[in-house]
Amino acid sequence: MPLIILAIIQSLLLAGGQVLLKFALARMLPFSMSWDFWKSVFANWQFAACGLCYGAGSILWFYIVKNYPFSMAYPLVSLSYVFGMIAAIVFFNETVDLMKWIGVLLIMAGCYFIAR
Repeated sequence: MPLIILAIIQSLLLAGGQVLLKFALARMLPFSMSWDFWKSVFANWQFAACGLCYGAGSILWFYIVKNYPFSMAYPLVSLSYVFGMIAAIVFFNETVDLMKWIGVLLIMAGCYFIAR
């Protein structure tokens, strides 16, 4: 049971980092090697928060990989796809069709069987 809780937290950090990255990229100037572009990168709090989420998720992943069987831990990372889909609906007002929901249910079922 602790592995599934850790995997959920790690997946939330990954999905949260992706959401923050999308928000950050929307606020940045188009890519160039100009000073203005780099100011738009480093003055962007969403970009910094994205890095913190990825960093925390990576540290948690180190712990998970060290202490749990890789054959159980790695497939549970796919929970980030579930959280990403929910984030797409909540934060970006995207519509999700039936086939994608079926895919999410299959991922969740797979994680359930792996964690048992």
